[in-house]
Amino acid sequence: MNYIKFKLVFCALIGFLPFAGVSQTSENIQVEATVRGKDNNPIIGASVSSADNSVFTDSVGSFSISIDLYSILKIEAPEYSAKTVIANPEVNTIKLDPLEDYKNVNVAFRKVEKRNLINGVSSVDLESLMKKNYNIATLQNMEGFANGFHGNIWGMDEYLVLIDGVPRDVGSVMPTEIEQITFLKGVSAVALYGSQAAKGVVQITTKRGEIQKQEIDVRINAGLNVPKSYPKYLGSAEYMSLYNEARANDGLSQLYDEETIYNYASGDNPYRYPDVNYYSSDYLQRTYNRYDATAQITGGNETAQYYTNLGFFTAGSLLDFGEAENNRTQRFNIRGNVDIDITDFLYATVNASAVYYNGWGVNQANDTDYWGNAASLRPNRFSPLIPTNMIEENDENSMQFVENSSFLIDGKYLLGGTQLDQTNPFAAIYAGGRTNFTNREFQFNTGIGADLGGIIKGLSFHSNFGVDYSTSYNQSYNNEYAVYQPSWTNYNGSDMISGLTQFGQDARSGVQNISDSWYRQTLSFSGQFDYETKIEEDHNISAMLIANGFQQSISQEYHRTSNANLGIYLGYDYLDKYFANFSGAFVHSAKLPEGNRQAFSPTLTFGWRLSEENFLRNSNVIDNLKLTASAGILHTDIDIQDYFLYQSIYTQTDGAWFNWRDGALSRSIDSRRGQNDDLTFAKREEINFGVEASLFDKLFQIQGSFFANRMTGGIVQASILYPNYFSTGWPNSSFIPYVNYNDDQRIGFDFRADWNQQFGNIETKLGIVGTYYETKATKRAELFEDAYQNRQGNPLDAIWGLESEGLFSNDEEIDNSASQSFGEVAPGDIKYVDQNGDGVIDNQDEVYLGKGGWYGAPFTLGVNFTAKWKNLTFFALGIGRFGAHAMKNNSYFWMDGEDKYSVIARDRWTPETSETATYPRLTTTNSNNNFRSSDFWLYSTDRFDLAKVQISYNLPKALFRKSFVEELGVYVNGANLLTISPEREILELNVGSAPQNRFYNLGLKAIF
Repeated sequence: MNYIKFKLVFCALIGFLPFAGVSQTSENIQVEATVRGKDNNPIIGASVSSADNSVFTDSVGSFSISIDLYSILKIEAPEYSAKTVIANPEVNTIKLDPLEDYKNVNVAFRKVEKRNLINGVSSVDLESLMKKNYNIATLQNMEGFANGFHGNIWGMDEYLVLIDGVPRDVGSVMPTEIEQITFLKGVSAVALYGSQAAKGVVQITTKRGEIQKQEIDVRINAGLNVPKSYPKYLGSAEYMSLYNEARANDGLSQLYDEETIYNYASGDNPYRYPDVNYYSSDYLQRTYNRYDATAQITGGNETAQYYTNLGFFTAGSLLDFGEAENNRTQRFNIRGNVDIDITDFLYATVNASAVYYNGWGVNQANDTDYWGNAASLRPNRFSPLIPTNMIEENDENSMQFVENSSFLIDGKYLLGGTQLDQTNPFAAIYAGGRTNFTNREFQFNTGIGADLGGIIKGLSFHSNFGVDYSTSYNQSYNNEYAVYQPSWTNYNGSDMISGLTQFGQDARSGVQNISDSWYRQTLSFSGQFDYETKIEEDHNISAMLIANGFQQSISQEYHRTSNANLGIYLGYDYLDKYFANFSGAFVHSAKLPEGNRQAFSPTLTFGWRLSEENFLRNSNVIDNLKLTASAGILHTDIDIQDYFLYQSIYTQTDGAWFNWRDGALSRSIDSRRGQNDDLTFAKREEINFGVEASLFDKLFQIQGSFFANRMTGGIVQASILYPNYFSTGWPNSSFIPYVNYNDDQRIGFDFRADWNQQFGNIETKLGIVGTYYETKATKRAELFEDAYQNRQGNPLDAIWGLESEGLFSNDEEIDNSASQSFGEVAPGDIKYVDQNGDGVIDNQDEVYLGKGGWYGAPFTLGVNFTAKWKNLTFFALGIGRFGAHAMKNNSYFWMDGEDKYSVIARDRWTPETSETATYPRLTTTNSNNNFRSSDFWLYSTDRFDLAKVQISYNLPKALFRKSFVEELGVYVNGANLLTISPEREILELNVGSAPQNRFYNLGLKAIF
């Protein structure tokens, strides 16, 4: 900031020398002017000062000051960049730029003013965003704010997360701790971080202390999770009827008679004729809560500045019976960041964080996957509880079970089950024991820096050393339990239990078990020399020399994950108008053979600020217009999944075909792969172009990038590249080596547009953020008989399958159609297109069906809107995802054999519904023909979500003038509120896992 001010003063002095002539004058003049800012509106209360005088602008933003001709005037206003002008009679309007334009953005190993960002970088000021949009997760809805990010970066499948320069889990930091999140997308933006950063970097910077009096910021939140939807399954009676139908389709007799079905339908005795609904209020709460509290303490002086964050949250669960009533997770964190100026030229930073996470609940060692069982256990299978009051009085054996039971639920129920269901989710949750999951994470990083201007003017040194340790384990009490299957009789119209069959035994060991122990240790280091200089005040030169690396040790993994590189950066700009940057990294990988373990990744960026050219400088439309272009090649081993893949491997297997030593024992030695000493890095080759513009006095601002990259030299073990004798079927052997072969391509663009408008006392802001890309497999080692099956030339996440032609209506149609090789077919089965005309439907008839969503939807759109009136703020965020498809291939849709039936089965084919059915016939055998990838099950995942709405109100500060409270506010918000989509029911449905939730939150914040 000081550099900017100095440059403005110097340039202003130079620019006004023609007015001064050879000698200075002391002529006194009166300067009357208006100070204007955003939207060209007058800034009321701006400070105008000279060496011997100062004034403030009046109620219309104007000022009047008496001053010597050609003296320096300094104009300052909150939230605007200070400006200096030379006093002369022509000064009548002074425009200030919003401070946001000069705010620093954290990029690789340095900070850059927002207006000078290179292409391929997006940033989110999370600290400011949280004032109107309180988040509970770090990257929550970031695709609605950061162009180019939509769960990944530019369609690539993974990215590196750095927190304060150290590779860490994104969940190890909470949003309240974060100052800024930077998304480094382009090659020039990520090159300095080396091999592991080749697919993008999410750089998170935590808050730091400031020179100010101590400030305490407190937040308290109470939230409620409300399930959006549950799977809908058939009740017992309807299931039994349709199961009979399925057996009839298979030529089998009925299993359930009409009387039995009636008894299940009547509900008169749910213990003898159970109709278990896993999603009923008998087992689930309607909502569950979440509470959190955060305290932040900030302060400091010229010597030391500090920031402290203490945070806590606790959340329950939907399950509402047995030990699951105690299900709860808790997280406590404490962070301390300190900056110390040791001397005028030496400083140090220390960051430390500890996270304590605990989860309490049912014992995971037993069959306690409640949601998974809810999607598979049929409603009529067994009754979860057996009432003891329905046992015949003279049944002494059964009463003995009751007396001896260690798990008599509510004093009146035994645990139900069958020989096939001796462990089941109900019994396990009631009697299986309890578990405490514990996770501890400690993070520490420190750095030291020095101004080495005494040695070489403009030279400085910075370093960062980090040590993280994370560990987790389960503590559990594992109980054994018995379940009981009743035998029923009926006396005078009343059902009674005439006997009980016991499976298993009750046992409480009282022993605490420790399991699933896991740890991870991270060591990281970076050291850099920075150099900045100016030549004739117009030429700005900067350079960095960087050594950077990290290493992670993970339990049960022999090799550490490593990343080491030496980076270099050279930057030049002329008059803040023309830019040129070079960055590159020498990378190293132990995954490659000696001789190929080092490579250099160069990138180059050019920029041109057209708005500084004479033909645009005085434009009434364009405030700022900047064009950038980048290109580079990044070498990476990120997709090499293991070490020593370049070596040939032989393994010993059991067998009886070759004796290789004395004795009766026979062994074989098999080759698993061949050797390739030429294996090398894959490469990301890219060009990208960017544009940034501000129009109509910052009323409208846009930013965008176009990118085209390809990943070349992907590692594969491809059989078609070698003779067929390089691999054998038995014994299973292969001499085929891993080679660099596969190439992938991604082309797309991202954009961000912001519209700022004031209507009277209402300030509004509309932001639109979008990303679109296409992927393509440009080179593949493949050999298909028919060209339409080639993966090369199709999207990377292409969905392949058969093309359907509806359902067979009768045997005649089957006889006149191509033979289907996936099993015997009958009327009501899916009919497929014979793509190659060979008269047989098989895997050779699979075709490209559509783009999947494995790399995210091709087009992501975020729309955010803010309206502020006095102390009241309204915020809304919508996120759309378009262009991807998915398969309805889970158990909710694919039902055969003994599977549970969902309501989808109501749309099944029958001879009566042959013209309207949308689901194949039911069967108790397997449905290999029907349940396979085909467009019959394909659906679009296009959606637009109302992701967030928040209303905030800050009480007038005048209320607290004589108190210790500086600010007090309240807010209410809702998240994941609404999905608009033709396939909304499918998109909102979770099968085999906990449901999606709407989240409603009430928050209170205060500053002291």
